[in-house]
Amino acid sequence: MATVNRSASGPETVKVGLVLSTIPEGKDCVGISEDGCGVNLTSGRNEGKKFFSFDQVVTVDNIQSLHPELLQPLVDSISSGSNGALLMCGASTEKISTLTDDCIIKQLLDNVFSHMSSQVKEDLFFSVSFLQFYPDGTAVDLLSPNRQTLKLVTLPVLGSLVGGLSELCVCSEEEAYAVYESCRETLKTNAGSMSTRCSSLLSVAVEWKLHPEEVESEVCCSRLQLFSLAGGASRADLRGVNPLVKVVEQIPHGATTSDKLLPLLLHDALTGNSQTVLIHCIDPRGLLDDETPSALTLAQKVRSLVTKATVVHWCPRATEQTIRDNMMELRTTMMSDGENEVHNTYKLAELMQNLQIVKNQSWERRREESKKIKIKIKDCKSLNGQQQDRESTDTVKYLQDQLRREMEEHIREGKGNVEKVQQRVARIQQLKEALREEALKIRAATDKSDFSQHAQLEYNKAQERRRQLKEDHGRLIQEEVEKMERDLAEEQPLTGPQRELLVLTRERQVLVLQIEALRTEAQQAERDLQDQQHRHQTELQCLREESLQVFRVFRQVSEEQRKMSEGRYRSVLLEAVQDAICLSAQNQQLQADNKQLCRALGELKDTLAVRGEPSNNEYN
Repeated sequence: MATVNRSASGPETVKVGLVLSTIPEGKDCVGISEDGCGVNLTSGRNEGKKFFSFDQVVTVDNIQSLHPELLQPLVDSISSGSNGALLMCGASTEKISTLTDDCIIKQLLDNVFSHMSSQVKEDLFFSVSFLQFYPDGTAVDLLSPNRQTLKLVTLPVLGSLVGGLSELCVCSEEEAYAVYESCRETLKTNAGSMSTRCSSLLSVAVEWKLHPEEVESEVCCSRLQLFSLAGGASRADLRGVNPLVKVVEQIPHGATTSDKLLPLLLHDALTGNSQTVLIHCIDPRGLLDDETPSALTLAQKVRSLVTKATVVHWCPRATEQTIRDNMMELRTTMMSDGENEVHNTYKLAELMQNLQIVKNQSWERRREESKKIKIKIKDCKSLNGQQQDRESTDTVKYLQDQLRREMEEHIREGKGNVEKVQQRVARIQQLKEALREEALKIRAATDKSDFSQHAQLEYNKAQERRRQLKEDHGRLIQEEVEKMERDLAEEQPLTGPQRELLVLTRERQVLVLQIEALRTEAQQAERDLQDQQHRHQTELQCLREESLQVFRVFRQVSEEQRKMSEGRYRSVLLEAVQDAICLSAQNQQLQADNKQLCRALGELKDTLAVRGEPSNNEYN
């Protein structure tokens, strides 16, 4: 198209960097060459040595040295308006994944944002997107709550784009990296145990106006793609084969035969309009299972591939108008010539699709869509918070049931062993403490995510609806005014009162349209106000019910404690009365026994006195 200005920097081979997790010694080992640009592979099964040449070879200890040699050219490519791609694969341990995120991804984003911000002071646009790829090739847009259908589309102006992909507008590298971390956590949550076998793609679009002082300035577009590829280079890898293996095997035969999104994107990054770098992390301990030789061979093949990065300057409005003109010409051809009607129909459908994609590339529309996506993401997080609140409520109910059960058993078995009673009292005390802590947690969570936040969110939604309605009405009225001006320009022969009457009639139509728009906006505002009032009444009722529920629980627990104390006092009193009765009976029995013994002793004395035996003193 005439609106596109392409400049090429010439064909370049794919740069390859190697990261060794360890350097083993012995029969099976991998050694770094003296210049740091190759490795010597020695295997105990094969007496011969193999040498593999790369652009840079480092260890995990000096992984930062990759930036000046391999990654800085990517930053320069982005700043010049070309596309860049970074492919990372290989050993996927938790330590290496964390290291690559901190030392490569984060640092690269920081370099791109800082370099572009210093180079372009105004009219700079950043956006990010994130794709997750399952082992079967299925692609999922993690930033799209609606899960739209994804399809690779090729435009003569912008090259390959993923149709239906959601983008978030960002202003800094911290915000972009926060999106990356959030999507990685979502990937682990969604995929579960399969997350280590899932690949991902973080895309960062950088655009700026070449002539900010012009209204319809040309725009320079560049895109940085960060691939994280799962799987191994060996066919025997239990995690699965790396997607890069299959793509590299098919490149000599032409375009990839797969219709999946990831192979198409990889093929475009390795052979198309991009400056590409591969960083392969290798664990030399994989020599025994043929993983390391396969990885080195794969990296060597990738280094032989050639890409051709071009700089594209395009004017969105001019491109849009060119597509519209082509559509008009095609419609005229279809009306005048009935031949090749099917071919022209498909071509017209393709032009309509391209027009829609070009319109969607406007900064205003992408910012508007980004705001909607952020609101939907917040809604999803609030729903998750409500689910956590329900789980906390279930925990409170469980603790209350346990406490009630322990109290009932304590009341029934209050006369048991002292140790058992003490243990039960200790359990009751623990349950009370746990119940109090859970209540404090619920109260803290309620304070953080209060009803006011939900009300503010709903208010923002209503405000966004009214703003959108106002913009639509303004656009409609503007179109009507332009139509009126065109009609008046066509009615130039009219003069005098006739022309004035025609002008007044058209102005009246515009005024009626404005009045109707204002009436519609007022009705929408009234509906939003009623919804807000109804929502506040509902929230107030919920707060009242929650307060009553708290008072009911407090009253129930207090009543149970009172009943438990009363039962204990009654049992103690009953035991004391029973003990007093028993002691009184025993005392009476002892007194009766004592009296009987005294009578028997008196009778014995009388008998001895009658016999006259002198041994009376023995009985005194």
